[in-house]
Amino acid sequence: MSATVKSYAAVDLGASSGRVMVGRVGPDSLELTEAHRFSNRPLRVPEGLRWDVLGLYGGVLDGLRAAGQVDSVGIDSWGVDHGLLDADGALLGNPVHYRDSRTEGVAEKVWATVPAPELYAATGLQYAPINTLYQLVAARSADQLAHARRLLLIPDLLTYWLTGEQGTELTNASTTQLIDPRTRGWSYDIASRLGIDLGLFAPLRQPGDPAGVLRPEVLEEVGLKGPVPVTAVGSHDTASAVAAVPAGGERFAYICTGTWSLAGLELAAPVLTEESRLANFTNELGLDGTVRYLRNIMGLWLLQECVRAWGETDLGALLLDAAKVPALRSVVDAGDAAFLAPGRMPERIAEACRASGQPVPESPAEITRCILDSLALAHRRAVEDAQRLAGRPVDVVHIVGGGTRNALLCQLTADACGLPVIAGPTEAAALGNVLVQARAHGLVGDLAEMRELLVRTQPLTRYEPRGDPARWREAQARLALG
Repeated sequence: MSATVKSYAAVDLGASSGRVMVGRVGPDSLELTEAHRFSNRPLRVPEGLRWDVLGLYGGVLDGLRAAGQVDSVGIDSWGVDHGLLDADGALLGNPVHYRDSRTEGVAEKVWATVPAPELYAATGLQYAPINTLYQLVAARSADQLAHARRLLLIPDLLTYWLTGEQGTELTNASTTQLIDPRTRGWSYDIASRLGIDLGLFAPLRQPGDPAGVLRPEVLEEVGLKGPVPVTAVGSHDTASAVAAVPAGGERFAYICTGTWSLAGLELAAPVLTEESRLANFTNELGLDGTVRYLRNIMGLWLLQECVRAWGETDLGALLLDAAKVPALRSVVDAGDAAFLAPGRMPERIAEACRASGQPVPESPAEITRCILDSLALAHRRAVEDAQRLAGRPVDVVHIVGGGTRNALLCQLTADACGLPVIAGPTEAAALGNVLVQARAHGLVGDLAEMRELLVRTQPLTRYEPRGDPARWREAQARLALG
């Protein structure tokens, strides 16, 4: 292996913000710095909720300019959403946001053709109305889809604008519900029965594959000297984040925290049983033939929406106040799709508590404690269910992503799971992005070696479980009866 230290730009796009991070990687070093951060603000227009993808692309260009000369660029983002291109490669309108209402009632139409158990057995994806499959069925009669000749998932769309090259990266493709997790290729039977043209998708790419070089016009705009390669990474941000879980061995669970909480296990093969479907677990694809066996939980979206409703809020003070509120006074189901849409979140949480016969949280501190207790309880359920369904016991829970900054959530998760929690790294998706690029350039080895480097170089915090686990079982029973 080369002893050279190289620099990689990781474009990491979340549902509320984007960032361009620069990772400097050597055989025994890994440093990450932020070059540029920008907001990701969806817009509601007359036809519905849309992503401002041109604004995102501008943020990416600003970030590359701020990053300076790098050895490669990689892009990851949220899953399922996409842009449609015409025959000339021009974008047909702003991409639809997954929280748009167009998929309401679509699942029932899909299941009339492909029953839900059959769909799960073929694709391994949990039911979520946001999945690309449902979006495409919802768009059947739309002019844009009729005129489309190419569909590019969000990271692939931005890569296309940077390089002129089109591809479909596999880990993100696995969120479409059109991939067979056993073959790691397209599910042609499912697509055919639902009238979805898989010819819209560009050829599949694997993490680490070359994805082109920055176009001359891009180099000039951002002030870089070429050639600068773009490398396909785990372009679904959760795939990159799981790659950056600093775990040893197999007996671990992970929770990728942020707008969503993605809680589960890393497996060698999918779990496609009917019991798994009924438990709403998904089998998405990860690095090196792995499967991300996980459950989607609403995550810190619940708190983000409350903070937005409350206006000017000191989050640190709010969390200190929440820590003083009695534990498990009221809980809600943090996996309930009823919380998917934006707006009126404090009132909706209060209404859910009232409907289940629990004390109604009123102050911001009480509502915040309800949210954090509910998230910890949902984390507990997901970790327990994943172990049972996959037949894989775990000894430790790793929390990565933005939730690592929330010490109360980390401690509550340790308490709820009855297992030690190791929190960190915070910028897991960006680190996983960087490490895949570094591996493609020969600076690090396999997934185990990537994780060893993270353990040696990244700050981690350990939380030991406290208190009586029986109270979490009682809270879960109360929720089930509500």
